[in-house]
Amino acid sequence: MQIPSSGLNHHEVPVYAAPIARYRWLLALCLGTLTACASAPPQAFVPPPVRAALDKAGMGTETLGVVAYPLTGKATGLAINPQQAQQPGSTMKIVTTLVALERLGTNARGRTDLLVAAPPQAGTVHGPLYLRGGADSDLDWDSLWGLLRQLREQGVQDIRGGLVVDRQLFNPPRLDVGAAPFDASPEFQYNLIPDALYLNSGLLSYVLTSDDKGVSVRTSPALKNLDLDTSAMLLNDNSCAQWEDGWALPQTSTEGERTRIRFLGQFPKNCSQTLELHLLDRQWLTAAVVRQLWEQLGGRISGPDLEAATPAGAVLLATHLGRPFAEVARGMMKRSDNPLTRLTYLRLGAQKVAPGEPTLAASARVVNEWFSAKGIPSAGLVMDNGSGLSRSERISAQQLAAVLENAYRGPFAPELLGSLPVAGVDGTLGRRFKDTPVQGRARLKTGTLRNVVALAGYVQDQENNTWVVVTMLNHDEAPAKGRPVIDSIIQWVAGPH
Repeated sequence: MQIPSSGLNHHEVPVYAAPIARYRWLLALCLGTLTACASAPPQAFVPPPVRAALDKAGMGTETLGVVAYPLTGKATGLAINPQQAQQPGSTMKIVTTLVALERLGTNARGRTDLLVAAPPQAGTVHGPLYLRGGADSDLDWDSLWGLLRQLREQGVQDIRGGLVVDRQLFNPPRLDVGAAPFDASPEFQYNLIPDALYLNSGLLSYVLTSDDKGVSVRTSPALKNLDLDTSAMLLNDNSCAQWEDGWALPQTSTEGERTRIRFLGQFPKNCSQTLELHLLDRQWLTAAVVRQLWEQLGGRISGPDLEAATPAGAVLLATHLGRPFAEVARGMMKRSDNPLTRLTYLRLGAQKVAPGEPTLAASARVVNEWFSAKGIPSAGLVMDNGSGLSRSERISAQQLAAVLENAYRGPFAPELLGSLPVAGVDGTLGRRFKDTPVQGRARLKTGTLRNVVALAGYVQDQENNTWVVVTMLNHDEAPAKGRPVIDSIIQWVAGPH
């Protein structure tokens, strides 16, 4: 891959400006800015391979939003419905990531704190222990154990006021409460709605193992007061790789201090799978793990488990810091991690929120202000949660191309380029474009929803010119039939010009 991931000298990047007489029509198209508009031809032109792919899929050009043009060199670009606001899928993560790199900073770190209302006396906390979430994306079970261990090493043993979980960084603290499920699989990681205490990404590991007689399950970590029932699961003859074919949403119920998960559906014989699932109420799970770890460390805790704010003047006893955002962004983009992107988007709003303002509203305002500051028109832009896992988010190919060009010429180009999946090499593109001229020569964010396929990022053509490319296809059969269409656009860009 010759697109640089670090050490760019942006003052030496040549810019191709098409003759104004030739592209006078383009000035009106660009709404007062030439950003994302260099060397694009009239929309009537559709490359023959793209036209053939559309015909094979039974789709028209109205399903597409495409902008592709060289940042270097003098090749002719491509524009198909460039101003048409479309659902971007996960390509919207590019916007959230770049704005966060600039507004939060590459070294911004989430944090988790343990506090008490008054200093411990003789190893005893006469009041609750406050667990305060600060959008720490790296707070896993081991990190929580390390936090509690810091407390024990200070001599604290007895906590007599219970546990208070503080999720107040965002307004409202629990966006998941009352939210309708995005689809029929709310238990899987991609659907999780985060809050300020991002404990183990809200997930618990379930290890399902079967023989030819039945299925057993255990969790990691193992939890007291959690009952796991697989008696209703049936066995099938599918391969272990096809375990999802018979999967059904488990049923969870709570009675008193005990919670029960009843597993349903079918599972292959002689198979073992470790699933990261969101099945338990996050407050119940947090309290259960904190209490269990504290007891394993030799401590005692009594009193209720609550969700509330940490009082002013509370004494800080221990802190865990997440990785710098530039490192978090790499995993967020390479894996197309929806909850982590949503957490980042909320962090944008939390920095600028007005009193009483919902955090999501503040986040949208921050993004729109960023667009304005960069001179990128925001008409038609709709932000929801910043991840693209949304039915309402909208952006045009022209707008997203402008974001990408701004990133390439800006100070955070190395970080953004390094976060994008490399075609045929890693991330969500690890198996795509292999053994083609695109392999290793494109850094692209993928996007997929039930009616969306998309790719956006940077491609090098055969003359080693770097292109900005955005291609979005919105159609009811997009995932089933539309991917060859957008792939044909990337391959056209990578070809000779």
